[in-house]
Amino acid sequence: MPPSTDNSDVRYALVAVGLWSSVAVAFKLGLSVLTPIQLLTVAVAIATVFFITLALLTGRLTDEAALATLGKREGLRSAALGFFNPLAYYLVLFGAYDRLPAQIAQPLNFTWSITLALLAVPLLGQALSRRRIMGVGLSYLGVLVILTPWQADSNISWFGVLLALASTFVWALYWLLSARSTAESVLSLTIGFAVACPALMLLCALTDGWPALNFAALSYAAWVGLIEMALGFLCWQTAMRRTQRAALIGQLIFFAPFISLWLIHNILGEPVSGYSILGLAVIVAGLLVSSKSETPAA
Repeated sequence: MPPSTDNSDVRYALVAVGLWSSVAVAFKLGLSVLTPIQLLTVAVAIATVFFITLALLTGRLTDEAALATLGKREGLRSAALGFFNPLAYYLVLFGAYDRLPAQIAQPLNFTWSITLALLAVPLLGQALSRRRIMGVGLSYLGVLVILTPWQADSNISWFGVLLALASTFVWALYWLLSARSTAESVLSLTIGFAVACPALMLLCALTDGWPALNFAALSYAAWVGLIEMALGFLCWQTAMRRTQRAALIGQLIFFAPFISLWLIHNILGEPVSGYSILGLAVIVAGLLVSSKSETPAA
């Protein structure tokens, strides 16, 4: 089948890349006025309203074909997935961003696909190819490069580094579990967010308390909830569904972390270390190497 001729797949993918490139800035700005649990609670509430509204406007809640994908088992799976994403994943990720400069947290979180390859070995019984082993090693070398200038810095939070790497584990596990779902994607996300939202509200009330919802807090939370959790995902999903060149579209995402570093420097005012740029380049090189298929290693 020939590639799409109207390039709508590329346009949707580029919009998603642009949206996701901004979220590291949104995380740091949001965390400057809200605690991680407060930012997550408000962002998820906004995203939940968005997904429910989308499901209603698109007729998915009355579409027999879409509803047919939701049996009891898939409904429970979608609900359970809500505790992985958005609840657990973003709690861990926001904890990392709250403790680290954005130029560290963002590239470390970008290694999630390497974690996915490693988790696929015990969970899916997949063998690692020699090329993928090389890619994993190269990407984690990039992590070491990023951390090099910070090793003597007593202000760096190594617990934050651990959280950033742990977020890749939670996201990869969520991806592996959600990949098995046969439920229509928007319905599945709607259920997951609708379950996570009241759980987060209760958790927020019992811990940090309700935030003061001033203009800044609502703006940053809406940025996170709509751009990161909702619109970016939907644009990327649309691009992947329309394309006949998934490999090309998939590689566009590698622009996002570099654009993000530029925004981190120019909006947040963080002086971006050359080690962060070099380390990110090494991570991306590892991801590109590991994406190539090869005969599995013995």
